[in-house]
Amino acid sequence: MRELADEPLAGHTTMRVGGPAARMVLAETTDELVDAVREVDDADEPLLVLGGGSNLVLPDEGFAGTVVKVATTGVAVDSSDSCGGANVVVAAGEPWDPFVERAVAEGWAGVEALSGIPGSTGATPIQNVGAYGQEVAQTIARVRVWDRTEQRVRTMTSLDCHFTYRHSVFKGHDRYVVLDVMFQLVPGTMSRPVRYADLASQLGVEVGATVPLADARAAVLEQRRRRGMVLDASDHDTWSCGSFFTNPVLGAHDFAALEARVVERLGPDTPTPPRFADPDGNVKTSAAWLIERAGFGKGYGLPGPAALSTKHTLAVTNRGEARAADVVALAREVRDGVRAAFGVDLVNEPVLLGETL
Repeated sequence: MRELADEPLAGHTTMRVGGPAARMVLAETTDELVDAVREVDDADEPLLVLGGGSNLVLPDEGFAGTVVKVATTGVAVDSSDSCGGANVVVAAGEPWDPFVERAVAEGWAGVEALSGIPGSTGATPIQNVGAYGQEVAQTIARVRVWDRTEQRVRTMTSLDCHFTYRHSVFKGHDRYVVLDVMFQLVPGTMSRPVRYADLASQLGVEVGATVPLADARAAVLEQRRRRGMVLDASDHDTWSCGSFFTNPVLGAHDFAALEARVVERLGPDTPTPPRFADPDGNVKTSAAWLIERAGFGKGYGLPGPAALSTKHTLAVTNRGEARAADVVALAREVRDGVRAAFGVDLVNEPVLLGETL
């Protein structure tokens, strides 16, 4: 276990904002991670558990307590056969995309559409990470956590996690610290069915078809690069938290009201908002579509320190000198603009520490 004092937090997040941590502890084993959290809790001091920092906006004034940086590593095959699948246990601090790359190389299907997503594996169950028709809830068998309330290690099944769209039992509070995640993947050379229309088109197949795992990964990475969603230190469009807002999920009545607002604001010839089926009978629509039609185009905010990506309106980006306050101010402006235009409240996907919209 290593300790750092006054460590700048901006270098530990993909948005690259945040002041210094009074104290940072780097936990490189599961035992160190549990011990570090227990030590801070026993002292009744402020604690921030930090993974890859890809879904977090940290405050400009920094963090006055202890930041425990999850630096644990390891990928272990618990079991693998053609009937039961490949049960793979991944340490919380293991970087996510290298694990996906390995899964594809090993012939483990189920996470290939989640290629290129930054951050650590331990963060994926917290917000039920998803993209291109896949989400981790489809493959997580269990999550092992440190329960800070009960002071013990717990093993939580997929059902215990209460996964919903970009949400889980872990999100919204700090009771649980993820230690490792077991994924149940499908052995084979072919992907899971392609569910995303643009991805299927790029691959030259129908929605629902399967393709070689490596082809699926390559296509997803290309899609993400076009949207500035693959980290690149030289490209400010990637200095972000990825999608800043989740896609709104509306009841049938609210979606009908949205359609009426679109016609009222943009005219009867305007295409209707995108709609996607929801298992609960609701309608999911596109946050990016609403943002653009509310008047916030690609690059909105330039030449300011924070701006929407020049490639993708759903990403709020740091143009090099942004502070957390700049990022939040722009996100608030977009949120309020969409509400005024269409009566829909966008919900931020990243966690805002010390800031609110």
